[in-house]
Amino acid sequence: MQVMLFGATNGYTRDEMMQITVAFNHFDEGLIQRMPRCRYGFVHVVNNDYSHWHEYAIGGSYHPTIISQGNRFIAPQNPFSKEVTRRVDAPESEWNNWLWTTDNDLFFNGAFFVESGDLKKKDSFAKRDSLVAKPATFVEQLTRFSGALHCIENTPC
Repeated sequence: MQVMLFGATNGYTRDEMMQITVAFNHFDEGLIQRMPRCRYGFVHVVNNDYSHWHEYAIGGSYHPTIISQGNRFIAPQNPFSKEVTRRVDAPESEWNNWLWTTDNDLFFNGAFFVESGDLKKKDSFAKRDSLVAKPATFVEQLTRFSGALHCIENTPC
């Protein structure tokens, strides 16, 4: 299952103004990718628990800024799926300029995050208009009640 895709279309550049926070989620069995995937914009990924993915956990295209803080990443057993990140439809010469950074994330079972861009800028983004991340060691407690809502149509949820 593909989970979250932010950004209307490849050609809709107004999404460069988009600001999103993805927080306190538990991503587990059956998920393939896009936790999230972003076209353009600024995405703060904070205090999520990634215990399974098939292709990648966090992806992007069209130069999004992605700040990952206080997350826990447990890579799948597949030796070709250890990388948390994936840049889509861009050569390394292009995506190497996109600011993607990890700060106080925990990585297990060989998981790794490929940073890019001017890492000196990460502190200015991390402090501006962002949720303050708890240490990644708290992720299990922070996400213990996360999951799908079981709502009934035409009744309050």
